[in-house]
Amino acid sequence: MITTVTANLALDVTYRLDRLTPDRVHRARSVRQRAGGKGVNVARVLRRLGYETRVVGLVGGATGEAIRADLDAAGLPHELVEIGGESRRTVALVSDDGQATLINEPGPGVADREWAELGEVVRRVGGRSAAVVFAGSLPPGVADDGYARLIARVGARGVPTVLDTSGAALRRGVAARPDVVKPNAEELAELTGAVGPREGARVLRDLGAGSAVVSLGGAGLLAVTDAGSWRAEPSRQVSGNPTGAGDAVVAALAGGLVTRAPWPDRLREAVAASAAAVAAPVAGDLDEQHYHRERGAARVRALAGQEESHGTGSHG
Repeated sequence: MITTVTANLALDVTYRLDRLTPDRVHRARSVRQRAGGKGVNVARVLRRLGYETRVVGLVGGATGEAIRADLDAAGLPHELVEIGGESRRTVALVSDDGQATLINEPGPGVADREWAELGEVVRRVGGRSAAVVFAGSLPPGVADDGYARLIARVGARGVPTVLDTSGAALRRGVAARPDVVKPNAEELAELTGAVGPREGARVLRDLGAGSAVVSLGGAGLLAVTDAGSWRAEPSRQVSGNPTGAGDAVVAALAGGLVTRAPWPDRLREAVAASAAAVAAPVAGDLDEQHYHRERGAARVRALAGQEESHGTGSHG
């Protein structure tokens, strides 16, 4: 089982529009809402890829009840900690020409005792998992080292971990030595100030990450690992909803940790899942036809200078 931890769970609301134009009134063609947050999207993709998964996170209020009900309806096993605040919502405005505008609410404040309860759930559930994914932002009231402390709890039991967050939570989280860290290029540049993704990925490894996989949008992925460095690219660009593409990458990388597949295979799977997520209507879904086609067509090439120095040792 792969556990996903989402500290800032949300109810995702997606509006489908013919066209998205600034300063205009829009009539939605359809509206869809369901449980979300990056870790939930990762769990949905993991299940589509054939892995057993469990969602762990914090929920509160009527929105929290809607999140819990949707997870039940989707058949996604979960263990959720009830908090006093109201869970957040995210709103995506998605047009037929591939434009997407996202509005993310900050989320409710979390008390120390509520965070401590989540930590106990992570220790108990994550400690018996094949891997644990920590994904998304930290809610208000939680210290910047919130993910770092959770990673340390399961890492001490030898459970491999994946971290997908940004800002101070990423900077502090990397120090806890997660096995894989997956920033996008913007998040990486903000943290490291490096001039390029490969240099930034090396900085992440020097800071404690076992492997760094950088999302480059439609251009694919760059990976810097103990085993070498690679670029992975989709065979073609696909239009659609990009909001869940990074979560699909994380799901594939978590699966690769469990199966111990060679890195080129992990990256090919990640690129295929990412492209299939863009082609799907909402985050957390995959276009099955596109996924299977891209698995055979995605390009992965080794980069020159395969030996990567890393002062903190080897990770999976």
